[in-house]
Amino acid sequence: MGLLSAMREDTIAQNLRRIRNEKGISLSRAADQTGVSKAMLGQIERQESSPTIATLWKISQGFGMPLSFLLQEVTCTESCGAVRFPGSISVRIVFPYDAMLGVETFEITLSPGQFHQSEAHVAGLVEDIFVLSGGMELHVDETERQLSQGQAVRFAADQPHAYRGLDEGAVFLNTHYYGRGAF
Repeated sequence: MGLLSAMREDTIAQNLRRIRNEKGISLSRAADQTGVSKAMLGQIERQESSPTIATLWKISQGFGMPLSFLLQEVTCTESCGAVRFPGSISVRIVFPYDAMLGVETFEITLSPGQFHQSEAHVAGLVEDIFVLSGGMELHVDETERQLSQGQAVRFAADQPHAYRGLDEGAVFLNTHYYGRGAF
């Protein structure tokens, strides 16, 4: 299986289907809104395909909702289990989206040497990174910055950006600020 557990794949599939149904959106319309093909959306809902983190970002942005809405278990109110995306990062929800604050926080794990490219997020989205352990590089606006344990940075995430784990890899908190009333 592509993700850490079948339960997590169930969660993503169930959340996608539930959100689409609540919005009254067909697979065709969802494909138009998200830029993810109708076939891929159907495969995700039927658990025939494991989505990448990039695909989940496209879906969340196309539906106008935070990423944690797709990853969070319905009964999860505290920290949730991690999702390891095939050949990519591991993501664990620390704080799910809070509508009052317009913010969500994840714990991200990068393996040594692992590179993760992230497309531009929704306009106005700001990210904070706080390195819990290890070391990483952050690439934003053609600038590279190395961060080690205890260091933090804030940047505009509505532009392409990337992360690379250094020799020991990195675990970092990644907070997304959408702004109050964003969703």
